[in-house]
Amino acid sequence: KIFLTAVVVATSFVLFTMATTFNPEDPLAGLPPKQLLDAGYQPTIPNLLEKEEALLYIKNTFESKLKESVNLQRVSCPLFVTKRSGFNDNLNGVERPATFAPRDFQDVKLEVPFSLAKWKRWALHYYQVQPGAGIVTDFRGLRCDDDVDYTHSLYVDQWDWEKVITQEERNVDTLQTTVKNIYKAVLETHKQVSEKFGLKTFLPDDITFISSDELVAKYPDASPKERENIVCKEHGAVFLMGIGGWKADGELRHDGRAPDYDDWITPRPDGGTGVNGDLLVWNPLFECSFELSSMGIRVNPETLLKQLDLCKCPERKEFTWHRLLLDGTLPQTIGGGIGQSRMCQFLLQCAHIGEVQHGWYNPAEVEELKNHNIRLLGLGEFNEDPMAASLHPGVKLQAYAPEHVRTSQREGQVNGA
Repeated sequence: KIFLTAVVVATSFVLFTMATTFNPEDPLAGLPPKQLLDAGYQPTIPNLLEKEEALLYIKNTFESKLKESVNLQRVSCPLFVTKRSGFNDNLNGVERPATFAPRDFQDVKLEVPFSLAKWKRWALHYYQVQPGAGIVTDFRGLRCDDDVDYTHSLYVDQWDWEKVITQEERNVDTLQTTVKNIYKAVLETHKQVSEKFGLKTFLPDDITFISSDELVAKYPDASPKERENIVCKEHGAVFLMGIGGWKADGELRHDGRAPDYDDWITPRPDGGTGVNGDLLVWNPLFECSFELSSMGIRVNPETLLKQLDLCKCPERKEFTWHRLLLDGTLPQTIGGGIGQSRMCQFLLQCAHIGEVQHGWYNPAEVEELKNHNIRLLGLGEFNEDPMAASLHPGVKLQAYAPEHVRTSQREGQVNGA
């Protein structure tokens, strides 16, 4: 069953309705599929330290192959940006960013980015990167409004990459060539990881290209997720082109996209629109499609203005980042994000994303996961503070604080936190 969910906020942005399998009315909606739990799940790498070794090996191996295959150089990146700059990725336009103000500058609002979709394009200009070359970052972020389930968490870690192209290269050929190079890095990493840790290989040698327009025409009564499942089960690895925008009946064509990074309106030779897409694979553990990456050719000044109007937020063109794009300062690019924890979860065939990253999860689900041999990393496997008295019956626990702090607290003058 597919549940249509929407987050409503006070904003001038158009409201996207996002198709998802997450049922917010189910108190245990974030658990892995029932058939997986009932089958008696066994982790591929039970030892936690060996698993940490595997996680590091996957991340180092894939990043090295990605840089070589797509011609990228690793650069550092920010943990927060100013709200007024417009540098944050707006995702579907309704999600709340984690926001704070510096102690001595309360009028300044800083946001933890959802991704670096806009920042990377500015960084290419900043580093004076030339056409044919690009950058990749080790991005860490927060997504407070994400559904927290077995493949999603509040914590985001991904390889955020961006590459300079020419105006003439803003086409499907460039998109597909880049996708093939990325999939090559995925496939080679999959084979090396499987050999090193004694796991089965299951990815096909080639990736298949298909558009959301084709899938809608072929399976008009299926939901977006159901269409993904059909095509991924058939081909094993798929790049689904044309994400964002609406069908003639006003419903989302497939899924939402912000108006100011991917180009989802440019016509393609196949008759559809959009030079962007999602890299999907068939996950044999879950028996469904599994997204590894979202990417695309980015908007140019013309498509930016059109997409801003379509999404009813033309005022964004006054933001710093948007002005830099409109006046030609920022280069033409292709880019995307590749989930690090997603990649690790997929390659190690883990039942829950919390097995490969430190996060927070529904306490009721944490207990249920333990009953099914699914152990989450670090504090994620506790349903409360691991030092809480209720977890240590019969043991008196006392938090330590330096004497000067305890004294100042007694005097009502707290000098530390």
